[in-house]
Amino acid sequence: VSIGGGIVLVIGGVRMIFPPGRGIFGETEGEPFIVPLAIPAVAGPSTMAAVMLLANSHPGRTVDWSVALFVAWLAAAIILMSATYLFRYLGSSVLTAVERLMGMLLVALSVQMFLDGMVAYVRLSGVH
Repeated sequence: VSIGGGIVLVIGGVRMIFPPGRGIFGETEGEPFIVPLAIPAVAGPSTMAAVMLLANSHPGRTVDWSVALFVAWLAAAIILMSATYLFRYLGSSVLTAVERLMGMLLVALSVQMFLDGMVAYVRLSGVH
């Protein structure tokens, strides 16, 4: 999963940094604004799983992890609710720069995810 997910995220991140002329999804009326990293990292079940894993490894800090999760959700909700105002205030050139920066971050994280998957595969297969 880490290897395949890393490859898919690299492709998405590269397309965020260097968008094709006709859009990421081919010929469409209007391209949806998608941030692949934000969906699983902020609002999805993977965050809950991360909190459960952290709480399991550090049982005394369960409240800390839960508060951090709530703060992340709250920040994401505020940003999403104020997206129209942010677009008007920042303009499309700033948002394009932020999108490309997030694409670079996504590529860096996906390469690390791919490498972690390769290390796990080598360890499990016993190849040295």
